[in-house]
Amino acid sequence: MLPPNTSSHPQKDDIASTKAPLVISRDQHNISRSHMSPQALKVLYGLKDAGFEAFLVGGCVRDLLLGMTPKDFDVATNASPEQVHQLFRKSRLIGRRFKLVHVGFGREVIEVATFRAPPEAVEDIDHQGRIVKDNVFGTLEQDAWRRDFTVNALYYNIRDFSIVDYTGGMADLQAGKIRLIGDVETRFREDPVRMLRALRFVAKLGLTLDDETERYIVPLAKLLADIPPARLFDEMLKLYLTGKASVTHQLLTQYGIVEYLLPETSEILEAAPDSTAARVITQALVNTDKRIEEGKPVTPAFLFAALLWPTVEQKWAEYQNKKIPPIPALQRAAMDAISQQVQRVSVPKRFTLVARDIWQLQIKLTQRHGKRAWRTLAQPKFRAGYDFLLLRAEAGEPYQDLADWWTSFQEVKESEQQAMVAALAPEKKRPKRRRRRPSARKAKPSPEPKTS
Repeated sequence: MLPPNTSSHPQKDDIASTKAPLVISRDQHNISRSHMSPQALKVLYGLKDAGFEAFLVGGCVRDLLLGMTPKDFDVATNASPEQVHQLFRKSRLIGRRFKLVHVGFGREVIEVATFRAPPEAVEDIDHQGRIVKDNVFGTLEQDAWRRDFTVNALYYNIRDFSIVDYTGGMADLQAGKIRLIGDVETRFREDPVRMLRALRFVAKLGLTLDDETERYIVPLAKLLADIPPARLFDEMLKLYLTGKASVTHQLLTQYGIVEYLLPETSEILEAAPDSTAARVITQALVNTDKRIEEGKPVTPAFLFAALLWPTVEQKWAEYQNKKIPPIPALQRAAMDAISQQVQRVSVPKRFTLVARDIWQLQIKLTQRHGKRAWRTLAQPKFRAGYDFLLLRAEAGEPYQDLADWWTSFQEVKESEQQAMVAALAPEKKRPKRRRRRPSARKAKPSPEPKTS
């Protein structure tokens, strides 16, 4: 339950002002320490007891106010990274552009950041407006104003359990708005990935973009073309593997962003939005969300196998039209699709190799005569390939009978498996080629013996 909307939102001209923040006391908000990570509390109290300021900040405060369980907890402090590192035995310094401290508690890691200030020099911004240097320590107020969205600039103070709000984040959260801090065009140019984050929050939190933030996404989406492919891969995992993949994909398509993440797939789907290839992606995202909701594991390899399937399928058909046999044609199609995709989003090889196995199994699953069914069943990635076949059948491709056959084949005894294979229509055999007999060479007459 959010507290009443007690503050209007500051305007752009108020940035870096010296206005006192809105301080929401403990009795006016719903955040309780019982809902926090015990490890995060250890870090907060450790910093406080050492004489430093310590705040929970960002998404964890936002989610707690919305009654959600945060995925992780981040801490902001006026202690330097080296001071934090000395304070906590199991910690390590990370980062080059701006040092952070990761405090480890087994599998849980609490990230601690020193308050940051805005870039001080023109040289810190490149020709497109992106921040290229960002390692200036600052105050709590400076740290708040340099954050991206107002709802992520709320600070929970461990000293008195209050919430500190410089940017109007509480009012926006109450109004259900995602709003950028500061001039929208400038902030998107500083870091175009903020457009992806904005849409991810819309999908995850059920909030809406404020008019000014929304207005700039479509015209500035092209800036994403200059983001390093490795960073876009990390962002895609956040977009598609947080339980809201289906809604997120619709938003990425609506705002013209998907073409900068999946260029070839986007082009194919734009030409045929109601194709079975489009339904494969839609069904894959629905299934992914369902697995996450049920606490089941999901793998990026299967996700990318589905997202790139329209491209692979189209190229596969093109190669077969050139009289290339199905298996080599599929191998070439897979290679082409992956090599072009990694130029935009750098999908690691450990995932692309599995995606290729999934695609190749789509042929092997159709080949069930003789010992082939058992050989396919023994493939390390059989389950993933079988699940992909089920996905294609769900999307309307004509493989439901084949999917049902494999479902039964996995469950029955070996004797019944043998009967299932025997019951298949006989495999058409190629007529044996008659071996050509070598032509008999004419015997040369032996030379007559010479007589003296």
